[in-house]
Amino acid sequence: MRIDWIFALEILPVLAKAALLTLGVTAAGFAISIVLGLFLALLRRSRRRAIAAPAAVFIEAVRGTPLLIQLYFIFYVLPEYGLILPGLATGIVALGIHYGTYTSEVFRAGIDAVPKGQWQAATALGLTPLKAFRHIVLPQAIPAIVPPLGNYLIAMFKDTPLLSAIAVVELMQRAKIIGSESFRYIEPITIVGLFFLAMSLGASMLVRALERWVRIPATG
Repeated sequence: MRIDWIFALEILPVLAKAALLTLGVTAAGFAISIVLGLFLALLRRSRRRAIAAPAAVFIEAVRGTPLLIQLYFIFYVLPEYGLILPGLATGIVALGIHYGTYTSEVFRAGIDAVPKGQWQAATALGLTPLKAFRHIVLPQAIPAIVPPLGNYLIAMFKDTPLLSAIAVVELMQRAKIIGSESFRYIEPITIVGLFFLAMSLGASMLVRALERWVRIPATG
C-alpha cells in the first residue's frame, strides 16, 4: 500500500490538534510529578520512621505496578468510593502519580549527593532547615537532577497512548479513529510516528540546553 499524500495532508490538521492535547497532558502530568516527587522524597528522607515508611511503601507500590492498571484503578474503581474524574483528568493524575514516584527517587538521590557539610555550614550560619534546603542544598542538587528528569519527561510523553484505554482521544487514539473510518492506517500511523519522533527530539534538545544552563555537560 502506497502513501496517499492528499489524504495525509487532509488528516494532518486533525492529528496536529491531537498532538497539542498530548503535549498538554504531558506538561500537566510532568508538573504534578515534579511537585509530588519532591514531596515524597522529603517524606522518605524523614528521620521519623512513621513518616518515611509509608512514603517508601507508596513509592514502591506505584513503581511496582503498571501505569495501565493505575489508570483503570482511578477511572473504574475509585468512582465506587465516590471519587469520579473525567478521562482526561484521570490520565493527567495517573501520569503525575506514576512518574512522581520515579522523580522522587531522582530528587532523593540528588539531595543525598550534596555533602553533609553543606547542611552543617547552613546550620552554623543560623539558617532554618527549610531555608538551608531551599537556598543551599536544592540549588546544588539541581544539576544532578536535571538529566534523569528529562529522561522521565520523554518517557511520560511516549506513555500517553495508554490514555486511550480510558477513552482519552489523544494523538494515537485519533489516528486509530481515522484509520477505522477511512480503512487507511498507513498515513495516520506514519504521521503519528513522525509527530512523536519530532516532539521527543525537541524535548531532548530542550533537556540538553537545560543541562548546559546548569553547567552539566550533556551525555550520549
